[in-house]
Amino acid sequence: MKIKQLTISDAQELQEISIETFTNTYGSQSDMNDLNQYLKESYSIKKLKKEIENTNSSFYIFYDDNNEKMAYLKLNIDSAQSEDDFENALEIERIYIQKQHQKKGLGRQMFSLAIKKAYELNKKQIWLGVWEYNENAKLFYKHLGFHAVGEHTFNLGNDAQTDLLMSKKI
Repeated sequence: MKIKQLTISDAQELQEISIETFTNTYGSQSDMNDLNQYLKESYSIKKLKKEIENTNSSFYIFYDDNNEKMAYLKLNIDSAQSEDDFENALEIERIYIQKQHQKKGLGRQMFSLAIKKAYELNKKQIWLGVWEYNENAKLFYKHLGFHAVGEHTFNLGNDAQTDLLMSKKI
């Protein structure tokens, strides 16, 4: 396995895995107009380049031994966090794994990287948002020691959805 921290020159590759994994995860449960609007707004090259350039955010792509993209991770600190309620924290804003690579320990490896980065930055907690109906992800996060601490609205196009906010002290 190889892990690559992304730079602005990787925006196209990030766009590809972002659209693919989000669509595979939520496409069958979403209105296509809302999904397409979200993908267009959230994963444009211009927007992704801006996110990559933000020094308080970092992106990682995980590759298998054949150099195929398996997963990606976006971490935020300080002003890049999507919520203001988490002080001295690291946010896992995006953690997406290709379906064929799920349930093989990759998620735990991704969380290990996030925890390592949080320690390096002297953060005291890690948090994330998860769709209230994503039972597999919620169970996985609970097994890792996360617990629900609140909720926020996630807009998928015109569809306002509820995400649970989950946190873990480190």
